[in-house]
Amino acid sequence: MDLQPPLGSAAAELAPLPLAGVTVVALEQAVAAPLATRHLADLGARVVKVERREGGDFARGYDSTIKGQSSHFVWLNRGKESVALDLKTPGGRQVLTWLIATADVFVQNLAPGATARLGFGAATLRARHPRLITVDMSGYGAGGPYETRRAYDMLVQSEAALISVTGSPDRPAKAGIPASDIAAGMYALSSVLAALFRRTATGLGAQLEISMLEATSEWMGFHLYFAQGTGRTPPRMGLSHATVAPYDAFPTADGPDVMIGVQNDREWARFACDVLGRPHLATDPAWATNEARVRGRTALNELIARVTSRLGGPALEKSLQETGIAYARLGDATGLLNHPQLAGRRRWRPVRTPAGVVRGLLPPFTFADVELPMGPVPALGEHTEAVLRDLGYPDERIAALRSLNAIGCPPARAEATSVA
Repeated sequence: MDLQPPLGSAAAELAPLPLAGVTVVALEQAVAAPLATRHLADLGARVVKVERREGGDFARGYDSTIKGQSSHFVWLNRGKESVALDLKTPGGRQVLTWLIATADVFVQNLAPGATARLGFGAATLRARHPRLITVDMSGYGAGGPYETRRAYDMLVQSEAALISVTGSPDRPAKAGIPASDIAAGMYALSSVLAALFRRTATGLGAQLEISMLEATSEWMGFHLYFAQGTGRTPPRMGLSHATVAPYDAFPTADGPDVMIGVQNDREWARFACDVLGRPHLATDPAWATNEARVRGRTALNELIARVTSRLGGPALEKSLQETGIAYARLGDATGLLNHPQLAGRRRWRPVRTPAGVVRGLLPPFTFADVELPMGPVPALGEHTEAVLRDLGYPDERIAALRSLNAIGCPPARAEATSVA
């Protein structure tokens, strides 16, 4: 594994991190909010993750696949400081109050109404701290008939119709990644960055709300407009595309299928002439336009498959590359760990965790003049005492909070250095 600096980062030591000096306090769990705050940490913000004293973020317990740790938690929580509090105790709530007073951004995705009941509702906090940016993340948003519904990723994918357009024609499927969580997390990230930018001009914070349903509905994209224009939902297409053809997997003579996508009629003409060796298809009215190809998709795919199935994979790929037609091989997660493009661009870095070092991908936003940090994944409560001391708590007060079970104590961190 190549652990050299990424291409274009030779001057990494010369520039400050984009969010250096920004403090984020996150009362978060699962995926959506932790993804947003991990990217804020990636960009250089200090992120203080507030977790339950007993058990912490429940994503810590999803599985034990990465050196005995949860793959979700390791993915979502590097570069953060973990503070373990019992917010049912006055001492725990007081600590959170002081933390928020030091923060630029407060992010939460607890159950609807939970933070307000604890005294940390967005309106209350904004009245107390006008420069604070608050982010409330939920499944369905405040108000409306779904406000109090539980909202897990699969359920929101279903409500937002993503499942209706995913899968094969005879069976729907949810996306293989937590798409609704990720959508909400990315909109939270971008809106926080916008609010920070606006604050530099106005001095005022913001009260932001992110709904998984609304984020996923936005991601439905052209499907919503297709439905408006036709009165029907686009069909499930498997690997195909509802409005573009050819766009599918095609067999080869010696191995895995090759994915081929033709986006416009100019590409189709090149594909027909130079890859299929049938130039008449470029002008035949049955195939010359994309709409005609979509109407005749089944016959079109059969025609293409008769040609590709006689070609070896390398020969087909060479022809597609030389002709300028988009193609790919169907990869899997284990193959992605060794993808030649990620290796060639030096995207892997060692990341420390409580159980030792694992591999992590650099954030997908690359700055030419700085390499973004890949901080450690925190153990539950690892930074509680240090953060309290930063807030001015004396040792005797910390000991008292510990004796009252208002705070959690950190376990020891492993010092292993081998990369998984």
